[in-house]
Amino acid sequence: MAVPSRREFIRLTGCGLAAGALPVESFQKAEKEKRKPRSFSFRLGVASYTFRNFDLDRTLSMVQSLGIDQLCLKSMHLPLEYSDEQITAAVDKIRSTGIRPYGAGVIYMKTESEVLQAFRYAKSAGLEIIIGVPDPPLLKIVEEHVRKQGIRLAIHNHGPDNDLFPTPESVYRSVQDLDAGIGLCVDIGHTVRAGVDPCRALRECAGRVLDVHIKDVSAPSKEGNTVEIGRGVVDTAGVLETLAKTGFSGVAAFEFEKDGDNPLPGLAESVGFVRGVLSMMDDRWTAGRSGK
Repeated sequence: MAVPSRREFIRLTGCGLAAGALPVESFQKAEKEKRKPRSFSFRLGVASYTFRNFDLDRTLSMVQSLGIDQLCLKSMHLPLEYSDEQITAAVDKIRSTGIRPYGAGVIYMKTESEVLQAFRYAKSAGLEIIIGVPDPPLLKIVEEHVRKQGIRLAIHNHGPDNDLFPTPESVYRSVQDLDAGIGLCVDIGHTVRAGVDPCRALRECAGRVLDVHIKDVSAPSKEGNTVEIGRGVVDTAGVLETLAKTGFSGVAAFEFEKDGDNPLPGLAESVGFVRGVLSMMDDRWTAGRSGK
């Protein structure tokens, strides 16, 4: 797919760096006006870890300002230790804003009790998926709960910093013989940092990709850091086209780990870039179907 410059994407999408300077109401209105139906089965979301330095109310406000309605919760916004009643109250509050909490994570599981806690938490919150990292000896126990609770679990690859699951392929090897409700959360940035082509990984693991963390990084090595999407080395257009062509039907969640104290400008730029790519893909695919 031919990729125009980042500046052209920002012009096409009407957001990007300028979005951080717009009043929230103006940005929301602009987002609603320019969005249109897509030819793709996956949705865009946000991992709340992006807003790790903010409380839940401020997090919800920033997610709303982006025109995104899918949220993957991290424990600082919905603590694992909450009672069922506290979880239900928090989730009701989130849903009242029009945002859908679809999943939670990353949740680490080193003991059977932590597996039980994660599934109790997800069930109380009405979540469809847990983004987790269970220790390998616990996978059979996880499988039992996936089947019993009807809640899927996607194992997150953490790149060269993690010995358990550095790459999507390492996750796939561990889950390929387990229930189909256990699969992968492919972290695009960490995949590239591990020296792996994310498009190839998404194709090879397509049947078990349940969730995606979409991001860009500064280098295809352990030293790579999160940058605004379009500024780094990730072939974002190729990733999005691969997700579409493989029929991915989950959520591609932005996880923007840069600028923890002020993530909205960089995240808005990243969202704008991705929407620009999707808009161009949508136009091209629609033209192809109509024979133009």
